[in-house]
Amino acid sequence: MTPSPAGTLRVAFAGTPDFALSAFHALVGSRHTVVGVLTQPDRPKGRGRQLAASPVKLAALERGIPVSQPVTLKTEVDRADLAAWQPDVLVVVAYGLILPRAALDLPRLGCVNIHASLLPRWRGAAPIQRAILAGDAQTGVSIMRMDVGLDTGPVFLERTVAISPAETGGSLHDRLAAEGASAVVEVLDELAVDRVRSTPQRENGVTYAAKIDKSEAQIDWSRSAVEIERRVRAFNPWPIAETRLDGEQLRIYAANAIDGDNEPNVGENGQIVDVLREGAIIVACGRGRLALTELQRPGRRPVAARDLINTLDLAGRRLG
Repeated sequence: MTPSPAGTLRVAFAGTPDFALSAFHALVGSRHTVVGVLTQPDRPKGRGRQLAASPVKLAALERGIPVSQPVTLKTEVDRADLAAWQPDVLVVVAYGLILPRAALDLPRLGCVNIHASLLPRWRGAAPIQRAILAGDAQTGVSIMRMDVGLDTGPVFLERTVAISPAETGGSLHDRLAAEGASAVVEVLDELAVDRVRSTPQRENGVTYAAKIDKSEAQIDWSRSAVEIERRVRAFNPWPIAETRLDGEQLRIYAANAIDGDNEPNVGENGQIVDVLREGAIIVACGRGRLALTELQRPGRRPVAARDLINTLDLAGRRLG
């Protein structure tokens, strides 16, 4: 192997979904060399359940970068491609596989991970959605050195991002992906010249971001309007909050709480208490009212609430 020029690194990249693409492209465009990509095996997708490559695999193949898709990294055979690439460092972004100690120790400078929270808050699989659901005012990205724990490694760099009142899971995903991409390149630039140090995570303030289950998308109208609004925002674009109207699925893409958590119930939970022709369906919640502004009926495209108001008699009906 020809030594890398001073100040540059041979980088292996491990990632699978869209969130990892920003970091992949940033690394490809940096002074460092991406020598190979690990990504999840092709999975069935869509109504036809045809095997589909991950976004990261497609991007790597477009660049002519070697791709490996092991089902696990537990054995030496599974790690053969990674070893053959002889990386200085492995950058891991939403890869989807647990890295055993043997894989973590393989790169000369170890493994660096982009995590979409300010650690130790929201360790785990779904930090973006959990931050919105909890009503956090801010989140961010952490660039950390990986160890065998669940997002427990020491942190090289953090960048803080404010969560806006209208933030969705999708918009926050995109902002954090961009922040993580530039931050990881900054860390690698410093790592290449031995100028970066990591700091152990504090022991207090640890929370866990469990993987999102599709069942969580079902709206419980006994909750407050503020809580339900957060659920609508957090689950857009997936799995999309939903309720029932006359036994039929009704998905809710956008909504906003009219009243705060201290407001009393103004009707039966889930009851449509007002219909505003300018474009909002007002629903009573356990506390306060929620204005629904974008919805989708089965087999149809998402529409503004005014379109639904013009086609259905909704006043007084009950959701759920």
